[in-house]
Amino acid sequence: MKLPPKKNTPVDKTIITAQSVAGQREAAAERRARYPYHFPVDRRQLGGKFTVKENGRRLLRYFYLERRLMHALGAWALTIPEYEVKLETGRHIFYHADAARALRERLSEQEMRPPMVDAHRDPEIDRFIDELLSAESAAELLVGVHQVVGRAIATTYNHHIDDTDQVTDVPTIRCLRRILTDYEPMLAWADAAVDAYIAGGVEEAKLSTWRWHISRLLASIGGVTGADARGEAPTPLRIDAKPYERGTVPCRDVRFDTFKNTGDYDAADAAPRFDKNSYEAIRLRFIRTQRDEVDAIEAFGTFVWDIRFKDFNAEYDLARITWDEARHTEIGHRAMLASGYDPYELRNRLTGSTCRGPMDPAFAMAEINLFGEVGVLKTINDLIDTAADRNDELLRHISDYIRADERTHVRKGTKILEVMTKLESKALELRTRELFTECLVSLGAIKKDIDMQTLTREEIEHLVGE
Repeated sequence: MKLPPKKNTPVDKTIITAQSVAGQREAAAERRARYPYHFPVDRRQLGGKFTVKENGRRLLRYFYLERRLMHALGAWALTIPEYEVKLETGRHIFYHADAARALRERLSEQEMRPPMVDAHRDPEIDRFIDELLSAESAAELLVGVHQVVGRAIATTYNHHIDDTDQVTDVPTIRCLRRILTDYEPMLAWADAAVDAYIAGGVEEAKLSTWRWHISRLLASIGGVTGADARGEAPTPLRIDAKPYERGTVPCRDVRFDTFKNTGDYDAADAAPRFDKNSYEAIRLRFIRTQRDEVDAIEAFGTFVWDIRFKDFNAEYDLARITWDEARHTEIGHRAMLASGYDPYELRNRLTGSTCRGPMDPAFAMAEINLFGEVGVLKTINDLIDTAADRNDELLRHISDYIRADERTHVRKGTKILEVMTKLESKALELRTRELFTECLVSLGAIKKDIDMQTLTREEIEHLVGE
């Protein structure tokens, strides 16, 4: 229907009343009276605080915060010492990535194309994230990321659900509710973890000071929505004295006995537990390798930070792989227990992370993807078959799931590497082998006098331990 042309006349704001046709309302009432089913009444009403434009502005800010929190946790993946916190952080990297993905999809439904969403930058939020990353300990990191920002985001999402139109904006409501299913356990875990730090001797007053500092800084940029009243930013900021740089050295807590001069567990233990090529030795090596995927949490989390803003889909896939590696670490830890070991009696290797930590992300990624994960796939089929023949249900069960994950990782890794580097595959592999040869020489894993050439793929797989 074509509307009449606009005229330069005062707008008539008179309420338009309904015009019923004689008999129709009565007939409708009669039909309703004869209808036999009494379904629940939908009490939702039209009306909400946000226009599509304002809704989109807020969702874009939420997206950006979630994306930056994914980056931030990835930046700390190497330098968190405590095992449980490192593992849980591997999960949380993906929770924020998945939240960003869901918000990105919702924004694309409100006339904002994904490239526009991905190109969005907010210098205020970036500065806030850099200060958040300047935490002096993992305990401070949890306070800032979870107890301040995470809790503020969860509160904001709940308010948005209440304030937006309950009928016209149902897709946003559903999106935010689904994100909150991850936030609830994540925030509860963080509170318990901070309590554990305090009970273990971390100074509560210092954490409270940091909490207040980050809270004030968040308020100074308008809070999560950007629309809150702005207070004064706290001074001084840590980043004004020293700009944030991610760590490059992998950290473990005091429960671990670590080694980094080889990936060979027998060499690290100074004596073999079983005959080298026996099923028992291969079985234990596989289980230990899974527990030591803690270094893969570090690798893929770090890559999320190192390639930030290059490609959202690559960031998302890296975050998902980080979550998977956290699960593999958990699988290995529990399999050790199920096999009768105290997991901390078995030494933990640092070789891979020690080499990859300072390395250009393309070569670090190539090592773990082209050498580590491909190496697993070379042997895992025979391992699963042998475990089945021996009625070793524990190993058969866990390796079956790990095989499926590693196949997915190899496929995704190929696309991620295309984002990281323009090198052809042969040149990438050769340079990666050269860099890891240099690193293993520096660690004493191989001697300079016999290092006459670059190590082969198989030698790197053995010496790095993946």
